[in-house]
Amino acid sequence: MEGLRAIAIGSVLLYHAGIVVVPGGFIGVDVFFVISGFLITGQLVRELERDGRVSMLRFYARRARRLLPAAALVLAVTAGLVFFVGSVVDRRVFGGDIVAAAAYVENWRLAGRAVDYLAEGVSVSPVQHFWSLSVEEQFYIVWPLLLILVAFVARRFRWPARVVMAAGLLVIVVPSFAWSIVMSTASPANAFFVTTTRLWELGIGGLVAAGVAIWPRVPRALALILGWGGIAAIVAGALLLDESAVWPGSLALVPVLGTAAVIIAGATNSAPGLLGHRLMVWLGGLSYSLYLWHWPLLIAATWVWGELGQKRGLLVVALALIPAWLSYKLVENPARRIAQERWSPMMTLSVGLNLTALTVIAGLLLTSSTPTSAPASASVQGKGAQSLELEDGQATGIPNPDVVESYTPLPQDAVADKPDAYDRGCQVDQQVAVPRPCSYGSEDGDTHLMLLGDSKALQWIDALDPIAKDHDWKLDVATKSACGFSSAQINDGNGDPYVSCTEYNAALLQMVLDERPDAVMVSQTTSYSFDSSGERTQEAMIDSLESTWTTLEDAGIDVIVIADNPDPTDLPAGDDEVYKCVAEFPDSLSDCAFAKSNGLERSGTPAMLTAAELVPSVDVINMNDLVCTDVCPPVIGDVLAYRQGSHLSRTYVKTTTPILDQRLTPMIKEASAS
Repeated sequence: MEGLRAIAIGSVLLYHAGIVVVPGGFIGVDVFFVISGFLITGQLVRELERDGRVSMLRFYARRARRLLPAAALVLAVTAGLVFFVGSVVDRRVFGGDIVAAAAYVENWRLAGRAVDYLAEGVSVSPVQHFWSLSVEEQFYIVWPLLLILVAFVARRFRWPARVVMAAGLLVIVVPSFAWSIVMSTASPANAFFVTTTRLWELGIGGLVAAGVAIWPRVPRALALILGWGGIAAIVAGALLLDESAVWPGSLALVPVLGTAAVIIAGATNSAPGLLGHRLMVWLGGLSYSLYLWHWPLLIAATWVWGELGQKRGLLVVALALIPAWLSYKLVENPARRIAQERWSPMMTLSVGLNLTALTVIAGLLLTSSTPTSAPASASVQGKGAQSLELEDGQATGIPNPDVVESYTPLPQDAVADKPDAYDRGCQVDQQVAVPRPCSYGSEDGDTHLMLLGDSKALQWIDALDPIAKDHDWKLDVATKSACGFSSAQINDGNGDPYVSCTEYNAALLQMVLDERPDAVMVSQTTSYSFDSSGERTQEAMIDSLESTWTTLEDAGIDVIVIADNPDPTDLPAGDDEVYKCVAEFPDSLSDCAFAKSNGLERSGTPAMLTAAELVPSVDVINMNDLVCTDVCPPVIGDVLAYRQGSHLSRTYVKTTTPILDQRLTPMIKEASAS
């Protein structure tokens, strides 16, 4: 078994190190799942056959002494790395990740983040690899309960325990595999992490364990074919698959069945000799510690060096052998031996729970070590757009400061500085295809407006809502993540057709035509879509916008376009996140400014302005004079302008309210009068 673990950890390490010849090294985790399912199921079934029952207390005590000491050490060290080496803006998120990892629910936290459009700027977590350990721990909760049910049924009907076990496993494996295929297509980012799409892999290992009495009867020649064929399947998966694979769908059968075949071959003593080599056995024995240590060290190295490349990645992975070996010798093995020889199961669990509590505390301390939000005076002093001089209603220029005494929000609070419309569910996510409008403004207003598009439209709600209330306008909001309002065919960010966006916009267009508001306000983040030949062009988006807006105008519904703001680009730090750059260069904020022209090219503005010229009755509001001159500074009037990605901060948007009012109100009055 250690030889199989060596192959699994080797593929994972090479993949994480960025070695390009192993683009599918992530399959090593699938190999680990099958091994875990086999070992745990075999252990439980043997106990059931020997004692006629399964001791939950002894089972969880074995898990605690095997897993928790080393995991607690790594999580504590990782908390220190985040505090001393990482960016201050990441402490809150990573502290929460450490808490989730300690509680073995990190996979669900990452799944939620993976489908959260607003989490796109979050850095890679140094404990992200705990997602697979979380899946296994959740499996360990379900499996003993299944065995208790198996014991009851076997005694009640006097059936062989292993036959009942196999039947029970199939009840889990089959629907989990089917769900894996469905989810991997519908929501691949979510499907990768969640437990329900992975249970079948552990269950396959359990089925192999349930049939362990049968496998020695397999002819040696067939066993050799299974052994070498299984290794070939695993290696082929690591070399030929890549991140474009729909995973973990049906393709995951390759490493899963390959691993099962190797285990079956081993039951006949016909496993390939390669797996018994001293180096393979040593590496397999070290695999758990090595898995724990390599990832936080890789992430910490990127904080120091930036993009690592293959050589540095391989160097860091090799150096991870040192703490892995030390913790294996000084922590993992001694703790396991002491617990087994001297402690009762209850004592072992108590120690394990205390270690978990300590790592939870480390995560919470890291979260609380994030500097508090800006002082109360900062929000009063921060005038934002209202600090700018206007001439004929247009800003004449924006200073590009190097240092400011105070500003709000602080970088670590920027991501949270978003409209409360998200908490109200006013923007649906990428899986939802049905509009769910929210009401703002004056509920009984005579003038009816609608705000449509993606998050770049929704970012203006904190200025539009008070304006609507002041003028007694009814304002309905219907937005969808990364889905501008048009008939355009776009991708979902993963290169796949964004089908739910197309369905959503068709339903939304009909809703708007039925509602017949006085005007709709639209904005979006992209200028490109697919044409009839499948090519992604700006012309296709322009045609789609022109068609949609013409339909609305012909129906007597005025269209008001809010130009998209420039997208931050070419920043010296922070992956083009303004708030991260500001955190890195607090004494040289001008370094975090970017060229307006480059930012506009990456925005939805070029397509929207061109389409507006083709539909003369469409009105355009361009607020970008309040965001940029030739360059777009990070802080304007003591307010951080951007919160995440290309989104303006809620605080800054609020400061634009009187200026937006002046520009918007004449258009609405004209629309309501016509």
